[in-house]
Amino acid sequence: MRPSGPEWAEVRRHLDGHRHELAVAADRLYPGQARAGSTRLLTRDGWTATPWTLATPLDLREVRLGWVEDAPAPAVTGREPEAAALLPEGAGAYPDALGTLARPRLFEDRTCYRLLEVAWPELTFTRARYFDGVSVGEAAAHEYAARELAGYGAGRPLPFRALVGDPTDLRRRPALCAISTLTLRHDGRTGETSFVLHWRDPARVAHGGGLLQVMPVGVFQPAHESADAEKADLDLWKCVVREYAEEFLGRGEEYGDGFDYESWPLYRLLTDAREEGRVRCFVLGVGVDPLTFATDFLTVTVLEAETFDAVFGEIAASNSEGRVVGRVPFDARTVRRHVRDEPMQAAGAAVLDLAWRHREALL
Repeated sequence: MRPSGPEWAEVRRHLDGHRHELAVAADRLYPGQARAGSTRLLTRDGWTATPWTLATPLDLREVRLGWVEDAPAPAVTGREPEAAALLPEGAGAYPDALGTLARPRLFEDRTCYRLLEVAWPELTFTRARYFDGVSVGEAAAHEYAARELAGYGAGRPLPFRALVGDPTDLRRRPALCAISTLTLRHDGRTGETSFVLHWRDPARVAHGGGLLQVMPVGVFQPAHESADAEKADLDLWKCVVREYAEEFLGRGEEYGDGFDYESWPLYRLLTDAREEGRVRCFVLGVGVDPLTFATDFLTVTVLEAETFDAVFGEIAASNSEGRVVGRVPFDARTVRRHVRDEPMQAAGAAVLDLAWRHREALL
């Protein structure tokens, strides 16, 4: 029997209010899956004989992005009977219910890049829509939250999650990626290093609400809904810079067709600094959240202190997605606490954990 609107909304509130606890519990559903470092972020031991999490940091400039124009549709889309059973009558997929009953402030079905294959240093993509990921990932999380709220525990099956199967099977579901960037401010004279954290407001975002996360983070997607932007913006660095503008500096997400990165002062400033070695950007791997199947590239940007201060100055206390936690010491005690004890999004905990392990190479 399908839930009523109020019943669905009650489960959604439970999901948004307990994402950390639910993710910790959902992690136990995948006992044989590889993990990123000591965290619950799911990875694969091998993908064409190459690990998803890298043995050493890879300069972002070395990553190559490929494109498949007519990729096969994913096997699971979120419109199956197993997903429909989670939704009120009249909702064809999870975004329909979310948009009607618990719409977040940022909720738009924009073009996104769907990850098809990981074979470092090459990543292969095709096109998708943002709601494609919501239809599967948030539906699976909702199903799990409903079971936990009802108190059934492991005795009640999870039909939709079972239909998805291995969360790291990128051909099975629409794997829309975010780029989770740990931003390190490094003072070469004193050795002091710090990072910035973000609390994601569940009233503003569709995913990760109520959790701490590294900053910035953004869905990998073109800046504009046009064929030219889709082609030009298939570039991880461009996406990272846009997220710095939006989350650190409060810029809006509207860029316009034909947006010129080369004449954009922030892009020019950060790109020139990267060429001069004052900014360094690395990728550490890719992983999947066990609760929502959110798939994240784990990246680290290291900015020399003077460059960080010149570019960002005093960071705003909040932005369109939540509350900003000021600079936090990048040291063993603080990293361990956030990885193990704080309500961190799985990707954020993973990139922190891996960055600390690779700190000598990064700094």
